[in-house]
Amino acid sequence: MPDQHALRSELGDFSSIVCFRAVVTGIEDALGQRAATIALMAAGRSRGKQLARELGLSGIANDLNAIAATMNEVLGVRGTRLCIIDKIESAGRDRLLVYCRETVCSADEPQGSERQLSYTLGAVQGVLEEVTGKRLRGRQTASVLRGGTHDVVELTPLT
Repeated sequence: MPDQHALRSELGDFSSIVCFRAVVTGIEDALGQRAATIALMAAGRSRGKQLARELGLSGIANDLNAIAATMNEVLGVRGTRLCIIDKIESAGRDRLLVYCRETVCSADEPQGSERQLSYTLGAVQGVLEEVTGKRLRGRQTASVLRGGTHDVVELTPLT
């Protein structure tokens, strides 16, 4: 993790969820929800791949617990605070489930909201694509906004 003030000497390297959410809703207003979701997922995916390369995780898909711990370190409380990654588990042949909470995408959304993960899903997907060396398809299968204990991202290889 870079020094706390590597990018901005006075304000530090973090901005507010309120501002990030304003970017998301502004993009949705300008492009429509579907195009905005695609753009935000692509941006997250790009960031996730870059992050995995910086951490030296490329192609080391053998220990999901270690990968989850590393991802949580850089994305969680001691990192960028994008989300907390509690675990990654293998679910059948070539399927991964990533259990996230306190995601930036779900922050301040009312219970019952239909909001889906976009940037967060893309970032998780990008890291795991770089780790596994496979192009993956990500989708959200559970949400804290709709009764889940976690925002769960399911990743499957593209065929």
